Amino acid sequence: MPRWRIRRTRVPAVPVVLAAAGLLLSGCANPSTGSADDDPTKPVTLKFWHGWAAPSEVEAINESIDRFEEQHPNIKVKATGNVTDETINQALRAGGGEAPDVVTSFTTNNVGQYCDSGMWVNLDPFMKKTGLDKKKTFPKTLLDYTSYKGTQCALPLLADAFGMYYNKDAFKEAGIARPPRTMSEFTAAVKKLTVRKGKDSYRRVGFMPNFRLYQNSPDRMFAQWSPQYFGADGKARLADEPGSYEFFKAAGELVRAQGGYDALEKFRTTFGDEMSSQNAFLTQKLAMHLDGEWRGLMLDEAKAKFDWGVAPLPVPDDRADTYGKGFITGTVAGIAHSSKHQNAAWELVRFLTADTDQVVEFANAIHNVPSTFEALKSPKLDADPRFRTFFKILENKYSQALPPSTNGGAYVVSLQDFSYGVEAGRVKDLRKGLKKLDDQIDADNLQAEN
Repeated sequence: MPRWRIRRTRVPAVPVVLAAAGLLLSGCANPSTGSADDDPTKPVTLKFWHGWAAPSEVEAINESIDRFEEQHPNIKVKATGNVTDETINQALRAGGGEAPDVVTSFTTNNVGQYCDSGMWVNLDPFMKKTGLDKKKTFPKTLLDYTSYKGTQCALPLLADAFGMYYNKDAFKEAGIARPPRTMSEFTAAVKKLTVRKGKDSYRRVGFMPNFRLYQNSPDRMFAQWSPQYFGADGKARLADEPGSYEFFKAAGELVRAQGGYDALEKFRTTFGDEMSSQNAFLTQKLAMHLDGEWRGLMLDEAKAKFDWGVAPLPVPDDRADTYGKGFITGTVAGIAHSSKHQNAAWELVRFLTADTDQVVEFANAIHNVPSTFEALKSPKLDADPRFRTFFKILENKYSQALPPSTNGGAYVVSLQDFSYGVEAGRVKDLRKGLKKLDDQIDADNLQAEN
């Protein structure tokens, strides 16, 4: 899940000297400082840095480490949690004995930087040595977001898939038999599901299309159009992407069907925090809600007072045959370039990402989507059909992840800022605005490369 929204301090902190190093990811790393000459059968202690912070998640990753150490009694793992990408980057820049051996990230957006800079080592030689066939182990979409320009510097460590949660009681009240599958059905459904409260507010809206809400980052819904963000030359091409115009048109229709941007934005400000008991879907202010697989566990734990279900996000009407797809992201794991114990580190990465029983147990524990073919087929997986809906979204051949970039997720932030202007009516000429957005993305990428 997007755990960057849940930051706690109940796990060991990273040494202050690293957090204050002020070192940046830009520039060239020094991949030669590490070593892959170590003997993984010899006694060693690995430093493993990860971002999990919630007590239940930390417990789950610690149990994973216990299982690994049982299989590899010569390797001890010293885990440090609640670590951000920024802190990991600083530590890898600094190198030395305090730097981690194995690292994880909750954002796939930074993989392009990790691979391109050499800060995370290429894992292909390790897979070749140990006989791991990545194409037979991991779905293609997950391999795409863990590599950059042919360098596989990370592997997927569970995945996140996005779908549509819907209030079955509200659907019954509105006379809607099933979740919408196309954008036209979606627009009609939100209109039926929206219930006003007086002239100036709502009791409930069918769906909140506002891009600032919770997980509603524009790239999530935009994925339903299968956009190409970059051309073969690496240049941004959103102004030339037909889906860009179709996407913003569809988003605008959802807004107008429910009373307009100003009214919806005013209602949005009454919503509680995403991860709290006042989440707008949990309090039934939303009849449909875009979210990831983790939300189901949270609804169960909160004892939601309504019947709910999960379905894939609707797709464009002219792409009805792609229904079942969705936006994919996830956690990634890799080996630090500065590690002197890269073969032993590979044993931990391989266990966490490719051992079927481990992947299944970890997925069940933190309610994330398994990231290997064998784990997805395991009879030991949580049997809840609502949870399994996300497995099908992951496996759908049309599902899409964001393309990696050497500038990390900067282009996604630029898209977000642009989308805020579009929905608020500040972008009068969409084509001109998209062309300016392309120019900005290209300039940012060029700066990152130099």
